[in-house]
Amino acid sequence: MRRSKYQRPAHLDAPEPGAPRLTTSAMIASIAGPGQATRPAPFGHALVELAQQRADIVGLTADLAKYTDLHVFAKAHPDRFYQMGMAEQLLMAAAAGLAREGFLPFVTTYAVFAARRAYDFICMAIAEEALNVKIVCALPGLTTGYGPSHQATDDLAIFRAMPNLTVVDPCDALDIEQATHAIAAHDGPVYMRLLRGNVPAVLDEYGYRFELGRAALLRDGADVLFVSSGLMTMRALEAARLLEADRIGAAVLHVPTIKPLDEGAILKAAARSGRMVIVAENHSIVGGLGEAVAGLLMRSGVRPPAFRQIALPDAFLDAGALPTLHERYGISAAAVAASAKSWLRAG
Repeated sequence: MRRSKYQRPAHLDAPEPGAPRLTTSAMIASIAGPGQATRPAPFGHALVELAQQRADIVGLTADLAKYTDLHVFAKAHPDRFYQMGMAEQLLMAAAAGLAREGFLPFVTTYAVFAARRAYDFICMAIAEEALNVKIVCALPGLTTGYGPSHQATDDLAIFRAMPNLTVVDPCDALDIEQATHAIAAHDGPVYMRLLRGNVPAVLDEYGYRFELGRAALLRDGADVLFVSSGLMTMRALEAARLLEADRIGAAVLHVPTIKPLDEGAILKAAARSGRMVIVAENHSIVGGLGEAVAGLLMRSGVRPPAFRQIALPDAFLDAGALPTLHERYGISAAAVAASAKSWLRAG
């Protein structure tokens, strides 16, 4: 029998003797740090705003409205919301049919279910026909402690290889809000990773604005260049501040659109002499942003002094509390800063 997506693994409710009991679900744990500013359900509220302007927008989900923030849209527009049940293939096929009839479907599920269970339906029913369907998926990379069944560590590799599909990996609440509007205006299928719930607000202070297909240099620095996407842009910015204490200047180039890649911005930033390039991503080291950037640099003849990757290992990851897992797998701010310092010392 297929296990419910809502069922909590028993071992997460049984901490070791003396260990503090987790106070948040591993499924919906926030990635926000203590005291960090957040905004609730940025995708859901942005979609409601869009739907007030566009009568063609509909929302569909596979039994996960609450866990993808689509419940905000469902409450505001119940007549334009479709609950498809635990049937991801049917979800994608129905969205394709609605797009053919002139609607603009926003489809939500977990990234693992879209990438693994519904891949062929997305490919044949949506991407091959270049239909105007927006697939917005929660729990990207290591943003849940539920283990390999729910950790989408390979979704970028899977969807980067699909023709006609635009791939977006937003950083924070502002990025998600603006990206939702941008992908609605874009004619064609889109896969967007989603941070849900109380999402950190980080980019407001950098004068940032999301542009589909464009990277943004958020800060400059002479010693190291972080090229990052998704939540790892938050971590890169935090790591850059930590590195300042050691008089290490770190630049951060945020790449929210994985496909098509902003090749010009990446090449310009990476070509600056004397600066190590570190690609940081919340994804397997195989097939994601790191390999996309490495391939671009090689094809273009741009050779920085050193090229390194901060990414998740090519392995099935552990279950547990997110802060612990982020430290274990080297994607916390402290771990990112430590890796950069060790690589710079090693030359």
